[in-house]
Amino acid sequence: MTRRRGPEWSAAVVGAIGAWLICASATLAASPSPDPIVGDPRSSGQGPGLVGDPLFALLAVIAIGVGSVVATLVYVRMTARRGE
Repeated sequence: MTRRRGPEWSAAVVGAIGAWLICASATLAASPSPDPIVGDPRSSGQGPGLVGDPLFALLAVIAIGVGSVVATLVYVRMTARRGE
């Protein structure tokens, strides 16, 4: 027994597409013309440097790595087939 896609299905698709087109609106975006930049927008002749706390970021990356290793080992131990 196969299912037939009748007029109900196509009417639903046409209705969904119509509602999507009716609800579509113009979007606002930035102007495509570039703004005039005067001088260096960063600091006086230097690069931006380090922003935030790099030690915290390093520790967070290490903690995520160790956590993923531990989670993987726990998963492997729990799903290992025993007695084969």
